[in-house]
Amino acid sequence: MTIQAILQKKGSDIISVSSDTRLSDAVALLAEKRIGAVPVIDDGHVVGIFSERDVLYGLAREGAELLTRRVRDVMVDAPITTTPEDTALNALGLMTRRRIRHLPVLEGDKPVGFVSIGDLVKHRIELIEAEAASLRDYITMS
Repeated sequence: MTIQAILQKKGSDIISVSSDTRLSDAVALLAEKRIGAVPVIDDGHVVGIFSERDVLYGLAREGAELLTRRVRDVMVDAPITTTPEDTALNALGLMTRRRIRHLPVLEGDKPVGFVSIGDLVKHRIELIEAEAASLRDYITMS
């Protein structure tokens, strides 16, 4: 299955922030949407990823003062990305090797989606369950 197929299932709406967003506002967005990360998009281009980990590490370093700063001050810049044509298994392997949990999906340089490791694992579990059901059906029919 491709990343495009996963986006069609889960939806391709992209919740994002700009690099100028105040950290306290970005944290409120993560909490409101109950998500762990968002792509940072400036002028239609993904320039980074902002995650709950960035907040945690920043708070440990700087304390509550961090929340008055901007996303650009703590985000991961130059994010690793994938394409709609990539397979879910390739993207999962990339995330595992690079020890990341989120991938912006780009068509050329335009963001068209955002997938998490949870999205990809869910897909793999559904696939394995469907294969197991098919095998059970085959065995009981024989």
